[in-house]
Amino acid sequence: MADYEPWSEDRAEAIIASHAGEAGATLPILHDLQAAFGYVPAEAVPLLAQALNVTRAEVHGVVTFYHEYRRHKPGRHVLHLCRAEACQSLGCETLADHVRSRLNIGWHETTSDGAVTLEPVFCLGLCAIGPAALLDGQPLARLSPSRIETALETLS
Repeated sequence: MADYEPWSEDRAEAIIASHAGEAGATLPILHDLQAAFGYVPAEAVPLLAQALNVTRAEVHGVVTFYHEYRRHKPGRHVLHLCRAEACQSLGCETLADHVRSRLNIGWHETTSDGAVTLEPVFCLGLCAIGPAALLDGQPLARLSPSRIETALETLS
């Protein structure tokens, strides 16, 4: 479970400044913003655009293009379910249906109690041991509905 900082413009500006002058700084800055705050706050977009001398639309386009960037604060736990072809061949869609029903949420949503955010991911590189997932960054393999239930029951 990650412990994120509350939004702070000063902190965001410091993160952006730490990459000043780097070629291709957009992605590293976005990664660092998300690592600090748990997501890329909308308030950070104009700061980043100004620092990189690009438009807000360009920054927004990058944030929305890459699935890994969140635009809303995540739950206390983040479950990434692999939806790539190898995991599909091993039943990930049935698993995904089970998890969405169990948590009563869709993709990119957080449970009403703020406990779990569900995110799709398109290959974790765990193809030989799928269906696979990451729960708070920890790999889960050879998943079935009962195995994912066991993992979800351990969450606080």
